Amino acid sequence: MHSSFRPSPSQASLRLRVPSDLLASRVWKPRENPLKCIRMDVTGIDSEGREFKSAEEMWREEVGDGDPLKKSQWYSQGVSYWQGVEATVDGVLGGYEHVNEPDIQGSEAFLNALLSERFPDAGSGRRLVTLDCGSGIGRITKNLLIRYFNEVDLLEPVSHFLETARRNLSPENLMVTDEHKAANFFCIPLQEFTPEPERYDVIWIQWCIGHLSDDDFVSFFKRAKAGLKPGGLFVLKENIARSGFVLDKVDKSITRSDLYFKQLFDQCELHVYKTKDLYLYVWSGSKWIS
Repeated sequence: MHSSFRPSPSQASLRLRVPSDLLASRVWKPRENPLKCIRMDVTGIDSEGREFKSAEEMWREEVGDGDPLKKSQWYSQGVSYWQGVEATVDGVLGGYEHVNEPDIQGSEAFLNALLSERFPDAGSGRRLVTLDCGSGIGRITKNLLIRYFNEVDLLEPVSHFLETARRNLSPENLMVTDEHKAANFFCIPLQEFTPEPERYDVIWIQWCIGHLSDDDFVSFFKRAKAGLKPGGLFVLKENIARSGFVLDKVDKSITRSDLYFKQLFDQCELHVYKTKDLYLYVWSGSKWIS
């Protein structure tokens, strides 16, 4: 699902039934107290079939409540999983390389509509800049973002993915004009990144926000708001659980429901500007599933 949010007058978001995109408002009030476990009125399960009565119960077990060591273990295990994945399209898509084309097509349709509404002067004097969060090998930047934005910054914590992205996005490997380029490559985890103030027109976040705990989710968006230009927005594209949440014990990530996301967006003081569902089908070995 694609969703867009804009700063409190406006924002944008995109959702996919494999992913979802969202944009966020630039007006927000900082919290007075540090965030620990955020209370979320949702139930869920993990990949081993265990049921949780609440998200708070799951997070207390996985990252503790204010325990920096336990939380760092959560993140290091997630990065370790991806460090063992080959730096190819099939690798970063979990063996579903055929999803790449419909994913890009769906995102491009959403982005086209968004840019025409929010940045009608793009290409006629206004230079657009975006941040590709969880960029991996540069798959989305190369196939989509670099064609619409003059500069793309890439943010990725897995070093061999980012080095592959550098090669994939070198000028000799791109079919775009000199007016479009990959500008910066940040090998930094999402939960530790603070953007340059007012650099980005769009911050694109796809298939990576599930690695953040709820408190780091909120903290990230609150920090990232300062990185948006006036009128800028977030696009979040993410898998959506039918209800509650599903915890993946292997790669240390969580798939949240639509309601769960909305509760977090309220915490971030983000407002949905635009949404779109996109259904991607994958072959399970015996049948196509969505």
